[in-house]
Amino acid sequence: MRVAVTNAKGQLTELIRRAEAGEEVVLTRHGRAVVRLVPVEAAVAPAARKKLLEAVRSSGAARARTGESAARSQDFLFGPDGLPR
Repeated sequence: MRVAVTNAKGQLTELIRRAEAGEEVVLTRHGRAVVRLVPVEAAVAPAARKKLLEAVRSSGAARARTGESAARSQDFLFGPDGLPR
């Protein structure tokens, strides 16, 4: 649906309802599209966000391996004197 900005002033509530329902509403000025009305996605609830973060942390902890640290992982490339082999 395309509506001129001057006409949209009087029917903004109806245009918003249509956009919320999923209809594409485009406002035009002098026949050129200037604005598209789209519904805002609902923000994630804090409790849901906390649950997601806990799931990610536990998943990462489950995949972590014990062993040598990454800082020491390339020591085999160097001799006891610290020079490359």
